[in-house]
Amino acid sequence: QVQLVESGGGLVQAGGSLRLSCAASGRTFGTKGWFRQAPGKEREFVAAINWNGGTIDYAESVKGRFTISRDNAKNTVYLQMNSLKLEDTAVYYCAHGGTMAISRSKHLYDSWGQGTQVTVSS
Repeated sequence: QVQLVESGGGLVQAGGSLRLSCAASGRTFGTKGWFRQAPGKEREFVAAINWNGGTIDYAESVKGRFTISRDNAKNTVYLQMNSLKLEDTAVYYCAHGGTMAISRSKHLYDSWGQGTQVTVSS
């Protein structure tokens, strides 16, 4: 069992930056993903990283603006978000995928954090 706690969300102006953190405890090793969910919309894939950071994937909508990384010594995964847009407003969730390869499918992740709100204003 893995417990995940996200932090770092908040209110930021368009064009600004935020860094989200996901602290893991329990069986922490393995693929991690970031997803987001805006009001009235499905939860969507943002980024994923494999156990050693050697394989990374991004949604097209965030490619070039967001960077996912991890520090296994700290059991923490990060999402650096730059050049934020109004449409990035959502609750951001960290997810644990265990030993699987990175995936864009939320159904393949077996543990989720409680989420952190990111609000981008004009």
